[in-house]
Amino acid sequence: MKRIIEQSVILEVLELEDLGKEEVKMMEKALAYLENAYAPYSSFFVAASVLLDNGEILTSTNQENASFPVGVCAERSVLTYAGANFPGVKPLKIGIVAKRRGEGGFATVSPCGLCRQTISEYEQRYQTEIEILMQTPDGNFLKAANISQLLPFKFTDLNS
Repeated sequence: MKRIIEQSVILEVLELEDLGKEEVKMMEKALAYLENAYAPYSSFFVAASVLLDNGEILTSTNQENASFPVGVCAERSVLTYAGANFPGVKPLKIGIVAKRRGEGGFATVSPCGLCRQTISEYEQRYQTEIEILMQTPDGNFLKAANISQLLPFKFTDLNS
């Protein structure tokens, strides 16, 4: 018997004044850390902040390596740090900002496939959805309610 599996994607487009106080603080922290990125090969700087359910905000950046698979993305770096150092504390939101070296404004950014799968794993680990905020070049923000909005048909979706 033929079945159809369908998913829809919803992203909110928000302005700064639409963000909550914690979201603004999270994005400001990511922006403040952006210059700490180590991106000598791509010149693409990425910073990510994660808001934990204890109110703590952790931040990290991408760290490249001449052997490209060895580098680490900002999103995976901050989530794995949170998981290792705050194992019983749920991540609630992750915010991401990016820019290219030498350019004044923001760059379009969305978690890569590895980061999307990592976010999915952390949603499963903590049995909670993680909101994802992404800075846009025009200074607005894209908000995904959870990883399903960026990773349709993840492994668990295909088991139903």
